[in-house]
Amino acid sequence: MSGRPRGRARTVTVLASCLLLLAAAVVLGTRALGREPTVTLLANWTGPDEANLRRAVIEPFERTYHVHVDYQGSSAESQVLGADVEAGTPPDVVVLTGPGELAGYAGQKQLQPLDGLIPRADFGTSWATPLADGHVYWFPLKADLKSIVWYPADTGERQRRAARDDPAQWCVGMGSGATSGWPGTDWIEDILLQQHGAHVYQSWASGKLSWRSPEVRRAWTTWGRLMGAGTSEKLLRRTLKTDYAEASAPVTAGPRGCTLEHQASFIRTRSTAWKRADGRYDPSADLIPGATAKDTWEVSGDLVALLHATPQARRLIRYLSSPAAQRAWADAESAFSVDTGARTAATGPAWHRSLADTLLSPAATHCFDASDAMPPTVRDAFAEATIDYLAHPARLTSLLTTLDTLRTAPGQTWLPSVCDQVP
Repeated sequence: MSGRPRGRARTVTVLASCLLLLAAAVVLGTRALGREPTVTLLANWTGPDEANLRRAVIEPFERTYHVHVDYQGSSAESQVLGADVEAGTPPDVVVLTGPGELAGYAGQKQLQPLDGLIPRADFGTSWATPLADGHVYWFPLKADLKSIVWYPADTGERQRRAARDDPAQWCVGMGSGATSGWPGTDWIEDILLQQHGAHVYQSWASGKLSWRSPEVRRAWTTWGRLMGAGTSEKLLRRTLKTDYAEASAPVTAGPRGCTLEHQASFIRTRSTAWKRADGRYDPSADLIPGATAKDTWEVSGDLVALLHATPQARRLIRYLSSPAAQRAWADAESAFSVDTGARTAATGPAWHRSLADTLLSPAATHCFDASDAMPPTVRDAFAEATIDYLAHPARLTSLLTTLDTLRTAPGQTWLPSVCDQVP
């Protein structure tokens, strides 16, 4: 026993409890009165992803800087942001996957330049892309590699080659709610990049190269042959009715229903099949017919932009671009950061370390997802056209003509660059 009188201990305990309750009441009251600095943040993370964001990123920021983050997560964030901007009530900070969409907002003077707020040198130009006015308006919080094909670890190279030429062996799901079709755009973009290199890819992604060019048409027809477009009603139904996150499920069926999946690195956190099947990957260039590019990769990311330059919003931007926040979010999501200062020790499975090395390699060429970089009207039409093409490949000329008409429509904002190295 300590010898301290019990009455005094009870009094101290009650007093401490009262003080804690009083402090909590003051915090809640201050927030209710709007006196605590607050920053509003819109992103697409919900459910477990939102819980990870709050735990790993938002709560440490709030504790350190005494700024409350009013977070809104929505799977329809583009629509939410558009409605908020139109109503004159946009969030202070937004996270979007599309630099093309962000460029449109920058052209409308809705975004604030990030000059002096982020360590611009720590991010490559394909990630923090200067616009025509010389300013950078976004940076990546999370990055993914896309030029990869997943396969079960027990599948040999000869088996993978054989599977490539059998459309039924590709695990493909085009479903994704209102954004269905984007897995097809990833395919066509990557084929064009691997067959014709970064120069042609960038010319197309920046609106300069016609959709009816031989290079772009070849990418579509190559994809059509790999998918067996127009040849099997059963295969078409499976492809169109399957959600992208469930496409790899047949890998673990008995007998195995498919072997190869062309999908970004983020699928490893969304697919239980690749965890159970011990998924490995090949560079897509090893399997795409006619590929000639060397060490050239399509990438994507979640991009942070500033709409209101309030002191607390500027503080959040500085925090999210810091190595500590970048590392914390990557660890929480088993994901990747391309902030050169956020690199951690080489831990985890070999495939994860290899992907991280590729994303940060100065020798590699990284080109941002072309459809994400395009104006939203072109991006959305592209996704819809991939679905139409699989069902009716004979319509290709008409589809490409329509996309070309959208490309040349007035009022479009195209990015000047999407690749960090162009020959």
